[in-house]
Amino acid sequence: MPVFEYKGFDDKGSAVKGLREADSPKSLRTQLRKDGIYLTEAFVENDKRRGGKIKSALDRDVDVSRFIPERISIQDVAVATRQLATLTNAGIPLVEALTALVDQVENRSLKRIYSTVKQKVNEGISLADALAEHRKVFSNLFINMVRAGESSGALDVVLFRLADFTEGQSRLRSKILGTMVYPIIMVIVGLGILAILFAVVIPRITLIFKNANAQLPIPTRILIFSSEIVSNYWWLLLALILAGVFLGRRYLKTPSGRMRFDQLSLRAPIFGPIVRMLAIARFSRTLATLLSSGVPLLTALDIVKNIVTNVVLGKAIDDVREAVREGASIADPLRRSKQFPPIVVHMVAIGERSGALEPMLLKIAESYEQQTEMRVGMLTTLLEPLMILLMGGGVGFVVMSILMPILQLNQFVGR
Repeated sequence: MPVFEYKGFDDKGSAVKGLREADSPKSLRTQLRKDGIYLTEAFVENDKRRGGKIKSALDRDVDVSRFIPERISIQDVAVATRQLATLTNAGIPLVEALTALVDQVENRSLKRIYSTVKQKVNEGISLADALAEHRKVFSNLFINMVRAGESSGALDVVLFRLADFTEGQSRLRSKILGTMVYPIIMVIVGLGILAILFAVVIPRITLIFKNANAQLPIPTRILIFSSEIVSNYWWLLLALILAGVFLGRRYLKTPSGRMRFDQLSLRAPIFGPIVRMLAIARFSRTLATLLSSGVPLLTALDIVKNIVTNVVLGKAIDDVREAVREGASIADPLRRSKQFPPIVVHMVAIGERSGALEPMLLKIAESYEQQTEMRVGMLTTLLEPLMILLMGGGVGFVVMSILMPILQLNQFVGR
């Protein structure tokens, strides 16, 4: 059933628009009339030629938003997944649950995707295969867990776990990003103020010192030289920065560059432990979620390897997968990789021996997520006074560089 985007007027004469499923434009008009909406224009969302359009002289404006796809966030997927889990848990057939979900989802892009998924499922394709056609939205983890849920007959349970997992990842990311917003804003504002000082204010002030033909102190000469470079060659500096960013991104796309960067990120004095803890938390929670949903261990390790973005840790997980394929346990290759802390290795080994690997992995994930939040909070607390000191030091250097020749001129005049 196609999804129509429509425009019209309600009983009070207010303009309304939205998305709705219907067999045809005529069926859409009938549905909207029952809701008190008078249709003026409608077209199939996926038809670029605007098939089925109903023209009206009352509506000639161009809606630019229909040509701009709405971004699908992790939270949008999590909310839709929980709604689908609730519907299937209530005993509603999958096709009817997807129909209700299409009506409920507010995100336009996600609504179109679930409408397509519903059509595929209605044609006899499994839900996992239908979702697999939209890998930009649904990850391998998502698809494999749904496939495992369909095979085991516990799709609603798997969907609830997926919703919990996705919401947890979204909350952790939001906390970290929210904590780092203030320091980033301070850095941007500080750099902007210094750029204005060096490009506009300082050249006008130092012009007085140049005309005095006096021997200027070294800090003042450094300040004048820096100001001339910024004000006269700002375009060259901007070009060098852009070129550096471009070449850096090209280098990071190469296997050797990516490996080198990830190695350095893990060894960094302050940020390295945070990067490692984040990766371990994601590894533990993802593996626990997959195993508890019935995904085979080798498949789960292959999925986790692709989810952990650090290639150094990804290689270690791939070595674990190969060792498990040959009959080894998980803990031994984790220990040999030397990329996972001893406490993680011990907890995994205990979980394997006791048959409670999934709960143990969840405990590891919760512990490292809490440590990550605490470390990021402490780092932010330390960054604020550090940035204030750096900005104050920069401003102090500018002030002293300007005051020192003024004091020298006053002493010369006083003599």
